[in-house]
Amino acid sequence: MMRAMKSRELLLSNSLFQVARLTFEGPDGHEIVRDVIEHRGAAVILPLLDDGRIILIRNHRRTVGKVLWELPAGTLEPDEPPEVCAAREVEEETGYRAGKVEPLTAFYASPGILDEKMHGFIATDLTPSRQSLDSDEEIEVFPIPQWQVRDMLRDGHIEDAKTIALLLYWMHLYTP
Repeated sequence: MMRAMKSRELLLSNSLFQVARLTFEGPDGHEIVRDVIEHRGAAVILPLLDDGRIILIRNHRRTVGKVLWELPAGTLEPDEPPEVCAAREVEEETGYRAGKVEPLTAFYASPGILDEKMHGFIATDLTPSRQSLDSDEEIEVFPIPQWQVRDMLRDGHIEDAKTIALLLYWMHLYTP
């Protein structure tokens, strides 16, 4: 049984997220305090070309000091529906416009410290457009055959959790 929150103290707020200290009553009556990152959610997109190749990006992630293989993704704008975010982000990050964007699944990225809900989509009927990166983004685009993406997953070359989750969901559970 989830117990009601007793209090919420805002510790930090910026344009992408907030950090809050939440207080709950524990099952034995003692107080439980959690510092959490509150995030409005994001979309992660599996862009699939007509020939079956998957578009992956190489994204420079300064937070971990690495360039990671990822699926395109982005934070929802305030009050933006996830499917609108997905269509926007796939074009901005890959330079392909999606003719069709369909929901696949949704999941929480790291619910122990973060309330961000990731909305997973598949983008098809892709036509070349142009990348429109944010000023702090460094992204390279790679259409990769599915067999090679499977090898990249198996060999640990893909380390990004949202990418792993959506690829494995699509490869093993998705049936149109």
